Amino acid sequence: MSDGGDSSPAERNAARRARIEELRAAERAKQKRRRTIIALSGVAVAALIAGGIAWAVAGRPGSTTTAFCGNTAAGSPNGKQWKTAPAMSIDTAANYSATLKTSCGDIGIRLDAKNAPHTVNNFVFLAQQAYFDHTKCHRLTNSGIYVLQCGDPTGTGSGTPGYSFNDEYLNDPAIQGGTYPAGTVAMANSGPNTNGSQFFLVYQASQLSAAYTPFGTITSGLDILQHISKDGTDTGTGDGAPKDTVVINSVPVTKN
Repeated sequence: MSDGGDSSPAERNAARRARIEELRAAERAKQKRRRTIIALSGVAVAALIAGGIAWAVAGRPGSTTTAFCGNTAAGSPNGKQWKTAPAMSIDTAANYSATLKTSCGDIGIRLDAKNAPHTVNNFVFLAQQAYFDHTKCHRLTNSGIYVLQCGDPTGTGSGTPGYSFNDEYLNDPAIQGGTYPAGTVAMANSGPNTNGSQFFLVYQASQLSAAYTPFGTITSGLDILQHISKDGTDTGTGDGAPKDTVVINSVPVTKN
């Protein structure tokens, strides 16, 4: 390789200028590459930050369910059994209210002791016996009928407190048209006069025959039920166990 020792001064000067220009061009290219890397790094960091925010909001698959219904108290249903329905002990002239303190939030209910005294008496008795505590709401329907069913300590839909009692207030004007309005709380049954402990919460007007004793009205927490409905069932069908784990932690009752 030649070192340029035999060239003229003019040629050497031109070569130096060319070399200098070449070095300057190389430096400009190097700086440009550095800026590009920095810019790309910024984009990558922004993407990671955005992804982290999205992950924090959405979480892993199913994490919304956990976050929404994650307040489950420790314990198991007591599964108490009785041979006969409880004796009447409530004051039918008084106002009673209950709060379903669930793993998804509190649902307030105004109980109708005037029109469904035996049903309300039964509900209050079971609540005071902690019968509902730690029980799962085992059934969600969100196609045609829009209810969340609860009150079975076995979680199978077949559990009872060991007794049954008669229907009440089936002549309620609100249900005579074959529709249970949103906010209705009514007894589930397996036929006429087979009420026990299971009840359902209507979160959207539902087409049902007037065969289920209405005994209360939801006063707060309807949005919680609608959220549970939106999350759907564990099978993806319109009738099944809710995908959210809905557990009744306790049911305090107050008399006003």
